[in-house]
Amino acid sequence: MPTLGVNIDHIATIRQARRTVEPDPVAAAVLAELGGADGITVHLREDRRHIQDRDVRLLRQTVRTHLNLEMAATAEMVEIALDIKPDYVTLVPEKREEVTTEGGLDIVGQAERLTQVVATLQDAGIPVSLFIDAEPAQIEASARTMAQFIELHTGRYAEAPGEAAQAEELAYLKAGTEQARSLGLRVNAGHGLTYWNTRSIAVIEGMEELNIGHTIISRASLVGLERAVREMKQVIRGEF
Repeated sequence: MPTLGVNIDHIATIRQARRTVEPDPVAAAVLAELGGADGITVHLREDRRHIQDRDVRLLRQTVRTHLNLEMAATAEMVEIALDIKPDYVTLVPEKREEVTTEGGLDIVGQAERLTQVVATLQDAGIPVSLFIDAEPAQIEASARTMAQFIELHTGRYAEAPGEAAQAEELAYLKAGTEQARSLGLRVNAGHGLTYWNTRSIAVIEGMEELNIGHTIISRASLVGLERAVREMKQVIRGEF
């Protein structure tokens, strides 16, 4: 069974709505780990719309599982990662106008630059994951960068209209996972996963970690964060 990385960006979104000090994503990380989270994920965006530099630095000191830093492949973010040294980095595409990450990285179109970024981070002892769509060409290009992981974008699966379309997207993700593993890549997945659609992704052979945020934070607003994380762990194990 894959492990669960809990994305706590939206705790910071609530805080930043009022530009105040609460709720604190550092405290949320503690509660998520108490609820059974296997890792904590945060996206430090260039526009700092939610997670702030202070958050990442304190999380590096306090997270007891592992810290996954999502970031754009920019010189600024690479410098921050090299300074903070998260347990691993996930490189993601980023557009200022988007509400959330809308798709995977184009590895094929920027292979040389991304290979350099991967090398810089991994030479410093920080494993790199590439957030991509499960397209054969993108998976092949990801392997050539020498990144240790990919994270498959599950957005199209999550948004598929109807069972037939969802089954098609699920098959696509399964094929992508198999291809990636055959090339020596380790595989995570995330984006748009909920309490109702996660189990089918969790049982894909070779899937190592699911990074899930919005649905857990949404449920936590009603039942509390520890319980929300425990329930997602039950979903992954097929117990909920």
